Amino acid sequence: MNQPHESSVKHVTGESVFINDLYNSSDCLSGRVVYSRQAHARLKRVDFTEALALKGVKAIISCKDIPGENQMGPVVADEPCLAADEVECIGQAILLIAADTTETAYLAEQKILIEYEPLPAIFEIEQAMAEGKMLTSPRILSAGNTEEAFLQSDHIIEGELRTGAQEHWYLETQTCLSIPGEGGEMMVHSSSQHPTETQVVVAEVLGIPSHLVTVEVRRMGGGFGGKETQANHVAAWASLLAYHTKKAVCIHLFRDDDQAITGKRHRFLSKYKAGFTNEGKILAYEVELNGDGGMALDLSGAILDRTVFHTDNAYYIPNMAVKGIMWKTNHPSNTAFRGFGGPQGIAVIESVIDRIARHLGKDAAEIRKINLYRGDNNLTHYGEIVEDNYLPEMVDRLLVTSEYNQRRTETRRFNQTHEFYKKGLALTPVKFGISFTTSFLNQASALVHIYQDGTILVNHGGTEMGQGLHTKILGIAVKEMGLPTKMFRVAPTNTSRVPNTSATAASSGSDLNGMAVKKALCKLKLRIARQIAAELPGNTAGSPTMPEDIVFEDGNIFDSLHPDRSLTYTRAVQLAYRRQTSLSATGYHATPGIFFDAASGKGKPFHYYAFGVAVSEVLLDVLTGRVQLLRTDILHDVGDSLNAGIDIGQIEGGFIQGLGWCTSECIKWDKDGRLLQHSPDTYKVPTIRDIPPDFRVDLYDGKSNPKAIYGSKAVGEPPFMLALSAWLAIKDAMAAVKETGPDPVFNLPATVETILEALSR
Repeated sequence: MNQPHESSVKHVTGESVFINDLYNSSDCLSGRVVYSRQAHARLKRVDFTEALALKGVKAIISCKDIPGENQMGPVVADEPCLAADEVECIGQAILLIAADTTETAYLAEQKILIEYEPLPAIFEIEQAMAEGKMLTSPRILSAGNTEEAFLQSDHIIEGELRTGAQEHWYLETQTCLSIPGEGGEMMVHSSSQHPTETQVVVAEVLGIPSHLVTVEVRRMGGGFGGKETQANHVAAWASLLAYHTKKAVCIHLFRDDDQAITGKRHRFLSKYKAGFTNEGKILAYEVELNGDGGMALDLSGAILDRTVFHTDNAYYIPNMAVKGIMWKTNHPSNTAFRGFGGPQGIAVIESVIDRIARHLGKDAAEIRKINLYRGDNNLTHYGEIVEDNYLPEMVDRLLVTSEYNQRRTETRRFNQTHEFYKKGLALTPVKFGISFTTSFLNQASALVHIYQDGTILVNHGGTEMGQGLHTKILGIAVKEMGLPTKMFRVAPTNTSRVPNTSATAASSGSDLNGMAVKKALCKLKLRIARQIAAELPGNTAGSPTMPEDIVFEDGNIFDSLHPDRSLTYTRAVQLAYRRQTSLSATGYHATPGIFFDAASGKGKPFHYYAFGVAVSEVLLDVLTGRVQLLRTDILHDVGDSLNAGIDIGQIEGGFIQGLGWCTSECIKWDKDGRLLQHSPDTYKVPTIRDIPPDFRVDLYDGKSNPKAIYGSKAVGEPPFMLALSAWLAIKDAMAAVKETGPDPVFNLPATVETILEALSR
């Protein structure tokens, strides 16, 4: 099942349809969001009289014009759709404009008068902590007794690590086209990872029942978590304008506006203490994780859960104490991002392991190996057993295939003979839990139709954002039915066909939706088999063909016990239809055995774990702080791959996106809370020049995963954390500069400025 991406030809030829291609009628209005330019203020006066009189302006609406609830918080009602009396961040929506053209809407915004009364604002985590502005209750997990374990430790280190924010930078910015229909209906074409939640938010804002709102998602031009909840905002705004004007309205955010309005990956200030033996075995680990949640909760609670779950990464630590809190600041609400809090927790323990190695004068790869989960040391700090753990074997294999030991020797030799260039080398593993940590979200549905000519239409609840989900679903259907790809079409995700969808997130899109599609197809195969079993040529009363023995393969249907008894698939479908057999079926799948008791801090929040290992080598220019990633070797566990090409693409893309978070993607605000990196010329995402010229990605094969569809494993998020190998390779190179000492102070991202600052110390 290694067919190419189902939209690849369409993308190259320009045939692929995105939301901005859907509705080019002159009747479609352009929507614009007027947002706050103050981080925290009272709205003293809002006057849009002059703007409303401008030719071509069809509507300007405020919170007073919302017919339903002025809320779009996905978990709790703490995020207004439109600001009423107060704004709490730059980027918070105040007014909405609908006009004939984008240019007219922009001109109208210039004529709007908004007077603010500034209020005290919080921009830094430390300030929020000092003022007690908690956005979540503390998440506390523990195992063993850290107090006693510290007394038994040969060494103790303490420190803190800052990990930065990150912009999603999807190619297609937040976009929605809303089309009003008869009887209060609203058709919503949304670039959303969570069509059902978008449906619910739009219905609540409009004050109508959900069955009047249909959300459809053909494809997104990228998501990465940024469209899991915050696509709801644009959908609600476009739908409000469509409701008031009775015309179709499209809102497509300009890149600068998108970056100013939307939330980011949560930045963290983490403080830690670790106790370890002379050999480097960690006996005790305490960590406090403080995240910047922004002005409202969004998904910060669930993100924090995953952060505290992943503070161990790949290591067995018998005595742990973890505390995490999200803090309220006057920035836009931070939100889901690939890894969903996992990278922030993993970065801390990887930094700690690196410091332990430098403290003991040993290679960090050696310290990582002796601390890995293995054998009976397989119980996490939240009480889940790490089953089917291949990491020790994977690490050993990659050490050999990457020639780690030889290259370590070569790196030391290079650094001894070069004053202004230094090389660094690092190995990092990842253990990533697969499932939504909000347990009830681990469910999916599908609806499959077989038509009289035998062709099949597959509907499922997952969304395509370029990651290849539809391609994997197509491969599952092809394998299950034994038919060529041309016999299938995967339909756009639509809430009127597949209701109550979970977000396409948590790396679970293929696991959940693939199994739902498989179950629907199995129902249809059994129905057809029951109708045609007696019709198979050669069937006898003394030796009848049983429906459960019928196989669908290579366009034919035959008795597995008597292969000469067969019909073509198309003929079988026609017979089943003429015998009044339903050729439509639903499929439903819920992940079994997932639970977590918040009170005890114990449970099984993950269905299984995905594993990976990376080795990265960098070259550092000591005088300029510039870094070149020379080579990266990755070995990643995907079980029995559903599509090796798609999986390798996800591993490569996840790593490079992680590389951006670790090295170049720096987000800062000025003293008034204005975002300083809000466009392509000020925000540096990785480019082709950042990809290592020697980039080797291998799949760890031969290890089937019995817990997911066809023995596969999820692959979307785990590779992101492998980029920490590049971050720590940079530190390794910095440590070769005599002035820094063996353990330079080092935060994330490792920008040129960060590196030069550390070198200058």
